[in-house]
Amino acid sequence: MRELQSVMKTMFQQKRDVVLSILFGFIAGIAAVGLFAANGYLISQAALEPPLYVLIAMVAVVKIGSFIRALSRYGERYYSHRATFTMLSDLRVHFYEKLEKLGPTLFQKYRSGDLLARIVGDVESLQNFFLRVFYPPIVMALVFLSTILFVSFYSFSIVLVFLLGLLLTGVLIPAWFAKKQRKVSSRVLEERSVLSTETAEWFYGFRELTIHQKQREKHHQLVAASERYIKEQEREGLQSVSYQSINSAVTLLISWLVIVIGALAVSNGQLDGIFLAMLIMISFILFEHAVPMALFPIHYDESERAASRLYSVNKEADQEKIEETKLTNVSKSVPSIEANGITFAFPEAIRNTLTDVQVKIPSGSKTAIVGPSGSGKSTLLKLLLKQYESTGDLFVNGVSINELHQEQVWEMTKVVLQENHFFYGTIKDNLLLTNDQYTDEDLIQLLERVQLSHFSLEDQVLERGQNLSGGEKQRLAMARAIAKKGHLWLLDEPTSSLDAWTEQRLYEALFKEAKDDTVILVSHRLAGLENMDQIIVMENGKVIETGSFEQLMNNEGYFYHLKQIEKSVVA
Repeated sequence: MRELQSVMKTMFQQKRDVVLSILFGFIAGIAAVGLFAANGYLISQAALEPPLYVLIAMVAVVKIGSFIRALSRYGERYYSHRATFTMLSDLRVHFYEKLEKLGPTLFQKYRSGDLLARIVGDVESLQNFFLRVFYPPIVMALVFLSTILFVSFYSFSIVLVFLLGLLLTGVLIPAWFAKKQRKVSSRVLEERSVLSTETAEWFYGFRELTIHQKQREKHHQLVAASERYIKEQEREGLQSVSYQSINSAVTLLISWLVIVIGALAVSNGQLDGIFLAMLIMISFILFEHAVPMALFPIHYDESERAASRLYSVNKEADQEKIEETKLTNVSKSVPSIEANGITFAFPEAIRNTLTDVQVKIPSGSKTAIVGPSGSGKSTLLKLLLKQYESTGDLFVNGVSINELHQEQVWEMTKVVLQENHFFYGTIKDNLLLTNDQYTDEDLIQLLERVQLSHFSLEDQVLERGQNLSGGEKQRLAMARAIAKKGHLWLLDEPTSSLDAWTEQRLYEALFKEAKDDTVILVSHRLAGLENMDQIIVMENGKVIETGSFEQLMNNEGYFYHLKQIEKSVVA
């Protein structure tokens, strides 16, 4: 319920449209009641052969009522749908802004297909919240109460019948439906999430599935997920139709009850017979407003679950929120890094990725982090980017990283990761992601410095850089990092796909550009580390050695043995 209150808060940003849709809905409803009442009265009057001017007046009233009903119904639909679409737009923006703060940490807990189902499917489900949940009961209550007040001047017993019908069709039957429908709605959302997840994995892993000849098995899983989702949708649809049928049957019985009680009242002299047709016609149209209540529990439950799934992600973003008064501007200076007792484990992992890591990186220093695969080197870099949360203290220029926004951290960093994303467009487009002050001549020189002189700025880059080799991607990522502003370099295996000669040229360009900056380099290769100010050696998530290249070689410890192994392999 709390999540739906948040949706309502977003919805009431369009307060004018909400109020106008309710107002026009009420006018359309009460006009319909008046129109049917006038028709019933006209039928009775016509049977008594009244003066012609009376019939003309009644026909005019019916015509005017028809126009009022049509125009108000159009206004109600216009403003209600405009409010809904604007609400969905605001909700998408609000939800995306929350997700943006979490970034890659989302994928620790949610699969990409599940996130897609939440962002697209669950937001779309909430379109029914206003149209089918929020304002129909309000309009129905206003129309019922107004009609009951009118009918009370003619027959109190029929008023009681209307109240009974309102209680049955507006409260008791929908409550019974809600109890029956809850399990079905839950299964529909779950199966939709599973289908989205399976579809996303099919597209992401299509190449590997084809190579390993597992396409057919994955296809069967996808078809099975689709069939389960369709089956749950069919079950939900059948229940919805049955509920509507039951509600319609009850409203029909109420109308028959009005006929019986009205006829008895006329025969007993308690009601003027000329008003009987009018009351019967009112009962026919009045309970049309109760028909949507048959689907009220379905849409309410669907909206509640969709909001809950959306805001379960948003809660984590809210926990990441930092008070503006705590923000510290450290992005313009050359940073120093200090880590004290950093411990980190992925969710549901059986062991720590990092354990009691102690690291000190002075401002402007050049530091290499080495060690075997799985020792936690890349994870430490991601902690510096605030992609994950850890226990322990991590300081940037003496300021706790918890007191910094991610944007502040990213503003000061130049990053090259093991996997870098490249956008569909040109080489120039991919170089100018964050700095559009470079001229074409500057960019051409930049390509030459990273050994990509064979590219022109207008060369096409396909989505995710599919037309680039591994080495070209790394060099383009390095060029993009150089083009970005910042004084902290975080480089994760930036030359793993390069030959030794190109690697040396790239490092020369790097150290020339980062002469006064702080550089942290993660690498499996130990060659070329002689000029680093310090080398941090990690194994099994722990720092086991720290020192300069010369110191570590003289100690003949873990780093020394790694170096000997590398020499023997290269030889």
